Amino acid sequence: MPEGGSPRVLIFDADDTLWENNIYFEHAIERFYDLLNLTAPGRRAARGCINRQERRAIAEGGYGLASFQVALERAWEELAPESWSPDAATAIAGLAAGIAAQPIEFLPGVLDVLEYLAPRHRLFLLTKGNHAEQSGKISRSGARRLFERVHVVPEKHIGTYQERLSDCAAPPEECWMIGNSPKSDINPALAAGMNAVFIPHPHTWVLEHEEVTYACAPGRQCLVLDRLADLREYF
Repeated sequence: MPEGGSPRVLIFDADDTLWENNIYFEHAIERFYDLLNLTAPGRRAARGCINRQERRAIAEGGYGLASFQVALERAWEELAPESWSPDAATAIAGLAAGIAAQPIEFLPGVLDVLEYLAPRHRLFLLTKGNHAEQSGKISRSGARRLFERVHVVPEKHIGTYQERLSDCAAPPEECWMIGNSPKSDINPALAAGMNAVFIPHPHTWVLEHEEVTYACAPGRQCLVLDRLADLREYF
């Protein structure tokens, strides 16, 4: 555990760590199933198609609503080509617009614990995705004031965390990455030599699923907490 009174660099993920995000995409996918009148078995097959098309769209255009919209369009054309039409394209555009219109919904206790930690430690925010979309959410959240620095990156990998270590000019053992995604938040941070706090979310995006690598570098830790608010007990 961090020693009492010693400030740390705490780097927070945003989506599904500070506020809800993936649930809105899941709701849109459920609506997509309804538009295609899919049965339960059909929905399982369709989800595999959507996941495949999302990976393709992200590789082409990066993360964000535009790639999600493209993935749904391609999935519709693959699953039900006979019903693809301008009206179908409009319906999918509406699903993406509905996600964009969602207000920021903080997870329980998030603002209180950030307010508690900000005077005690150096807080950074590190989120990946479309720069305009992510910056907009950060601005609407009102939480920017609590972070020393904010970084929006196209992808999170070991090099991303090595850059953050250089930015904050702190030893890796004093840095903690806090997030819900094993693939983007926890494993690459541990690989870069940081500590990590894994806070699972019940609706973490399926493309972010990965086994957590608990075999940390010597002297490093990976905490697993139920809620972000529990950080008070450790920092």
